Amino acid sequence: MSDLSVDIGALRLKSPIMSASGCFGYGVEYAGTVDLASLGAVVVKGLFLKERPGHPPPRIVETPAGMLNAIGLQGIGVHRFVREKMPELRERGATVIVNICGTTIDEYVEVARVLSDVEGVAALELNISCPNIKEGGISFGCHLGNTHQVVSAVRAATPLPLIPKLTPNVTDVASFAKAAEDAGADAVSLVNTFLAMAIDVETRRPRLSNGMGGLSGPAIRPIAVRMIYECARRVRIPVIGMGGIASATDVLEFMIAGATAVQVGTANFVDPFIWGKLESGVRAYLQRHGIERVATLTGSLATR
Repeated sequence: MSDLSVDIGALRLKSPIMSASGCFGYGVEYAGTVDLASLGAVVVKGLFLKERPGHPPPRIVETPAGMLNAIGLQGIGVHRFVREKMPELRERGATVIVNICGTTIDEYVEVARVLSDVEGVAALELNISCPNIKEGGISFGCHLGNTHQVVSAVRAATPLPLIPKLTPNVTDVASFAKAAEDAGADAVSLVNTFLAMAIDVETRRPRLSNGMGGLSGPAIRPIAVRMIYECARRVRIPVIGMGGIASATDVLEFMIAGATAVQVGTANFVDPFIWGKLESGVRAYLQRHGIERVATLTGSLATR
């Protein structure tokens, strides 16, 4: 049988296919549809130090090739997550990567410190890229100096593998990947959603209560693939790709472009049983091409 394991720094994943933060709850919600232990990792919904209500509805709008969301990073806070969700995730054998958020560098650092002492947390994904909140987050991810500063601060606060999640809403995303690498990141993940807008022409009002939100789904995939390719050529650390993945072919495309692993988000809303189909499709490709290890596909794009 083909070897699907991949390495993200010191962290070995049994599969390159992970859930994407914000699209899989805290993982336990999907325990009835997929064996959580079979995924490369469960990347849980973003956590602040305290509970957060998020934006009022409407918060999700379907688009012709994806969706817009302005959830506003609603969440239960890191302490409730540790008490209420981690015990079941541990019991189910999930590899858990926690997406952490903050409105200040000190908040990022404190959330990282709390999670560093929690059994079963395998890595931290540093959310510096959410486009639909006004404070923190993307203000760190759209400025090179701020990116370096927040990654450096969290790096000093935790021994866990650290994976900054980068925004595509910049001119040169590869320079931000390099800033994260220079600050001590073990890997980077991208892309988060693209800032976008939809209008109800009858009322002449925005369809989202927040006015704007993040665009995800197949519409963004070719742009995301291009950004993965650019970042993988710029940094030595692993790159985790996401953005509109809905089939095994999409997984393979990201890996050939330079991704070590991938995250699947919006497609999970369309088909909560997609996980086994993705893995089967990847295995079939490896068998068809006589490839023993999926990791050898990373960055294997042929030049003309």
